[in-house]
Amino acid sequence: MTQQHILQVSQLTKKVRFLLESELNNVWITGEISNFIAASSGHWYLSLKDNKSQVKCAMFKGCNRRVRIVPQNGQQVLVRAKVSLYEPRGDFQLIIEQMEDAGTGLLRQKFEQLKDKLALEGLFSLSCKQALPKNITRVGVITSPTGAAITDILSVLKRRNPNIEIVIYPSLVQGDSAAKQLNKAITMANVRNECDLLIIGRGGGSLEDLWCFNEEEVVRAIFASKLPIISAVGHEIDTTLSDYVADLRAPTPSAAAELISQDKSELLHRIQQLQQRLMNSTTAFHSIKAQRFNGLLHRLQQVHPEQKLQFQQQKVDDLSIRLITTVNREINRFKQQPQHLAEQLTHLSPLKNIAILKQQNMQQQQRLLMAMKYKLETKTQQFINLIEQLQLVSPLATIARGYSIIRNKDAKVITNIKQLTTNEVIQIQLSDGTVNAKVLTK
Repeated sequence: MTQQHILQVSQLTKKVRFLLESELNNVWITGEISNFIAASSGHWYLSLKDNKSQVKCAMFKGCNRRVRIVPQNGQQVLVRAKVSLYEPRGDFQLIIEQMEDAGTGLLRQKFEQLKDKLALEGLFSLSCKQALPKNITRVGVITSPTGAAITDILSVLKRRNPNIEIVIYPSLVQGDSAAKQLNKAITMANVRNECDLLIIGRGGGSLEDLWCFNEEEVVRAIFASKLPIISAVGHEIDTTLSDYVADLRAPTPSAAAELISQDKSELLHRIQQLQQRLMNSTTAFHSIKAQRFNGLLHRLQQVHPEQKLQFQQQKVDDLSIRLITTVNREINRFKQQPQHLAEQLTHLSPLKNIAILKQQNMQQQQRLLMAMKYKLETKTQQFINLIEQLQLVSPLATIARGYSIIRNKDAKVITNIKQLTTNEVIQIQLSDGTVNAKVLTK
């Protein structure tokens, strides 16, 4: 075995951490929370487990501020995390970036996966959108005949253009059988071909309530429709896959009625169409490019000093927790000593030495309390000194004092002029950002 193949333990853990973070950038994991600790620094430490195994996790305060749930032991959650390694102990761990309740999170993940699939197939393409007819005389509405949506549509059309006829194709808009009925209603409207366009929608609700408008069979039925379709599902903040595939999306059922009854110029109508198509195109493009963006973001984080600072903060939290555990264990051990002495005294029953032993016992308790107080103050001061030392060696503090860090195109730090070449593009990191520069001469 040659010496070049022998690694230090710290070198090994660093290599393993780099391999884990490079190969497993972002993963989605569902599991049960256990051993949850909210550290004084604002970071969260926990374990995710199932019935066979568990893994340690950390979620730094910059990410956990965006979490909308209150984590508790025993709670099932869905997390997006980076696979990493805590180098000081060699522990395999996850760095959590996003956390949601398992039920809502899985449904939202299913939504994103189906949206990406259909976008790649071209169902959201602008070239497949149909233009709305100029002169609309009859409109088909696919919704619940007893819901608020049909009431709003009839009210708006009666006020704005009572000459437009309405044909209602009744369908459930919530529940397990709603998707099949919506699909059947779209097919029936196309077969009868008695309307100029269709409006499909309902009032607002939760993601579960609106889920039938995200079902693949409904989306494909809208895409295959020969009649132009306006999607008017929920409120303005609600978005479904039916909105992406429809020829036009209205924020609400009332807004859909206003769109088809507006008496606007051709130019304004064209602008509204182009605006909606641009929105759909931008959303579809973002979905396709999201994975590439995450990869580039991960590469940027690898060279950012904030990641190193987070690991140092995690190390401080770990030392703090270990110190508190040690002090509590010592206190419990010292508290048990007087009880053991009392038991021995009772067993031996030396009557003539009772007064002396009681006095000694009181003195030992006072010395014990003084020793524990002194030790706790010493450890606390050492802990404060470690934090001050950490702040002194932080590269961010150095930069804030007016210094800068120069890196070459490979993101390696330049420490002397010999590492530079003429016309080389370098990156200068300052306290409030980075600039690119070019070496004119050495």
